[in-house]
Amino acid sequence: MDIFTPEVIAIIWSVVKSLIVLFGVVVCAAFLSFVERRLLALWQDRYGPNRAGPFGLLQLPADMIKMFFKEDWTPPFVDKLTFWLAPAIAMSGLLLSFAIVPIIPGWVAADLDIGLLFFFAMAGLAVYAVMFGGWSSNNKYALLGGVRATAQTVSYEVFMGLSLMGVVTITGSFNMTEIVNAQKDCWFVFPQILGFLTFAVAGIAVTHRSPFDAPEAEQDLAAGYHTEYSGLKWGMFFVGEYIGVVLVSALITVLFFGGWLPPFDALSFIPPFVWFATKTAFFIMMFILVRAALPRPRYDQIMDFGWRVCLPITLVNLVATAAVVLLLEPTAA
Repeated sequence: MDIFTPEVIAIIWSVVKSLIVLFGVVVCAAFLSFVERRLLALWQDRYGPNRAGPFGLLQLPADMIKMFFKEDWTPPFVDKLTFWLAPAIAMSGLLLSFAIVPIIPGWVAADLDIGLLFFFAMAGLAVYAVMFGGWSSNNKYALLGGVRATAQTVSYEVFMGLSLMGVVTITGSFNMTEIVNAQKDCWFVFPQILGFLTFAVAGIAVTHRSPFDAPEAEQDLAAGYHTEYSGLKWGMFFVGEYIGVVLVSALITVLFFGGWLPPFDALSFIPPFVWFATKTAFFIMMFILVRAALPRPRYDQIMDFGWRVCLPITLVNLVATAAVVLLLEPTAA
């Protein structure tokens, strides 16, 4: 009896694709710590890491060795179970979200019809990571950082979801592959420019990147919700932030910039992966440029901007998109 039936082969191939995507994302996220420091140095006219190896390329392995061998200490005053769970949730939830991101035609770990909803569900788990980390540390700075991060993430996830409803309204699907294919004639960034701008802002806020890094502001909260963490547990929080940057950049590429599709048919000879990787890398660099260029606002200004500016814009965009779709919809005979 042949055990390698088409169904078994399909399952094995899905597992292989998932492992390749998982490994690639983790490597990219880890390497981003070096890339970010080099780009920040370039834009701020200073030296970045340039001593360890040629062009400083051995700085990342040096940091990894230090992190692996640093004491992974658990303070005696913390709630140990939630203290250990927090970094695992922070990293695993974002990694699972990559299962629904189509990289090239046919290369997606889970081609779900509810792909976008799955992303929102996994992104919601990140709230539990900062809640657990801040509360279980039994430290007032960590608790304040966790409260800030929870309120900020929950607030910005409201209009993060609404900002994508215009795309869903146009395509009539939550499937990521279908959303990419619907952009063959026109990338959604043009009809959905307001949705793109608000989603990009929400992506920065949800990943706690500067200038929305008030939950871990070193000037007033030490390191926020991961103040008491060290060693590998701190490293999981650290790498998890970069995984979030890669994830949001990939989602912007897929949802608004045509994924693997070229801007013109004349450029279709370039492999689809090159288009996807180039667009994603561009938005990752924009994340870093925002950190280099903008100061951190006060926490109340961050919350006001979300509720009083971004939320109304997403609602206007959704209503306008629905109206246009209804007007262009052919009437039934």
